[in-house]
Amino acid sequence: MLSELKAGHKVVGVKQTRRALGDGKAARVFVAEDADPRVVEPVEAMCAERGVPVVRVARMKELGAACGIAVGSAVAALLN
Repeated sequence: MLSELKAGHKVVGVKQTRRALGDGKAARVFVAEDADPRVVEPVEAMCAERGVPVVRVARMKELGAACGIAVGSAVAALLN
């Protein structure tokens, strides 16, 4: 699953993911399990409202690396 993030069109971070969800552009959202629940729960709620599947990733660092950034990421979205 994470290999899709490396190759596909994506957005990284809460703000950009929420924008992609609002615009109907997010195909799948990746959420790090070790992220602060206050940060990721609103994104997960938006996914549930819009029927976008959520994929859990063990660590923020792992998600950040899959997105090609040097720091951890709480959320990322694969775009349509």
